Amino acid sequence: MNGEHVSEEQFRRALAGHAAGVVVVTAAVEDVPVGLTATSFSSVSLRPPLVSFYIGQSSSTWPWLRKADRFAVNVLAGDQADLAARFAGANGDRFGPPTLWRTDHLGTPLLDGVAVHLTCSPYTTADIGDHVLVVGLVTGTRIAESGEPLLYHQGRFGQFTPDGR
Repeated sequence: MNGEHVSEEQFRRALAGHAAGVVVVTAAVEDVPVGLTATSFSSVSLRPPLVSFYIGQSSSTWPWLRKADRFAVNVLAGDQADLAARFAGANGDRFGPPTLWRTDHLGTPLLDGVAVHLTCSPYTTADIGDHVLVVGLVTGTRIAESGEPLLYHQGRFGQFTPDGR
């Protein structure tokens, strides 16, 4: 590599052209719920069932999340842009009203009304640039009967509309 690269602003603008699904990752540490919005969610492997997301090393949620022995990936439904924005913000009680949530049988916070819940146990992490790659082993799922996913594109939230094919 020659060491040349694009500016941070050029990089952000280019990536804004990629539509991404929106998830909120939740966990409980010492019975305190924590969570954050991510658009870097991805499947990793079928055998074993692994998923991943990235979190900024400077995130105020990361020190808490890395202590969790399990977490949930809440795939947001198309009408949950407000929830995505709430968990993306740096201030405020993310789990306070109007957020609707409950815990599963192991105490993991699950958001209500989402398209999919994936419960996970930590599998591995890796420092990559200014982020941490978090990989989770999927231990449970719940899929909603219907509903379209929330997407993030060009700095805005929106809904996916299938073309009918």
